[in-house]
Amino acid sequence: MELRELSVFVAVVEEGGLSAAARRLHVSQPALSQTISGLERELRVKLVERSRSGTRPTEAGRTLLDEARAVLARYHQAVRTMAQLSDGHEGMLRIGIPLEFPFEVLRPALAELAEEWPDTKVQARHLSSAAQLVALRNGELELGLLRERPGGEMFDALPVVREELGVLLSTDHAEEFATRGGVPLDALDRLEWLAFPRSDSPCWYDELTAILRSHGLDRFTDVPEGQRLIAEVKLAAVSAGRAFALAPPDWTQPLPDGVRWTPLVGRPLIRRTWAVWAADSRRRDLGRLISALERPPGPAV
Repeated sequence: MELRELSVFVAVVEEGGLSAAARRLHVSQPALSQTISGLERELRVKLVERSRSGTRPTEAGRTLLDEARAVLARYHQAVRTMAQLSDGHEGMLRIGIPLEFPFEVLRPALAELAEEWPDTKVQARHLSSAAQLVALRNGELELGLLRERPGGEMFDALPVVREELGVLLSTDHAEEFATRGGVPLDALDRLEWLAFPRSDSPCWYDELTAILRSHGLDRFTDVPEGQRLIAEVKLAAVSAGRAFALAPPDWTQPLPDGVRWTPLVGRPLIRRTWAVWAADSRRRDLGRLISALERPPGPAV
């Protein structure tokens, strides 16, 4: 058995199906199916049972699940321990950053880190929340900035940003829908929401869509998995008057003529970002960075 095979098996069982596990691991569903079948042939036991409702482990599968989790946890601990000692990672903090993250929140913390730990270099990577979580599990990031808080005991988390999302509309729609307190969410029911792929951050996507549907909004873009809805495409669709996009008040992308940002009545959509790191990390420079980030979550300023 290989670690890759064990990781696939654990993901399939934890996600309850091949499609969800494929999104989590960023690989194709047929590849996962082949891996599980190969593992069953190697061990000469059936590990999972597939049905219309999903995938469940057999008795043998539940036994392997416990063993696989223990092996993977020990492997990741070894990777993190050696990363602190190796020349390739000592003095390097690798940070994951989601799109549209307000960098001014991170800048003062990085300045404090540079002053107290001048030999520590910071490497930032733009990654979705789901991709960051995979990288954190694999020891490829020291710190992630995620749109959702992971469960379990493997990670610690600290809320760092709380953003009240408003709406980007064509000027005509903004003038049509606006009231004294902003735009009511249910006024947007004839427009299409320009969404992000659910696989980027499943919990945050589900929270958003539940709120939108509760206000009668159920027209969402179908963004292909693995693709991004870039700002230029968003703004073009908004200015054409067929869609709306969500954005914080300090969105860094310049707005073209014909597009306006407006708050939502009642501030119903709150986007939160957590700093996430391995619970067993002993890096003092990382601890200093986290300490600098530790403040009551509030609007990005």
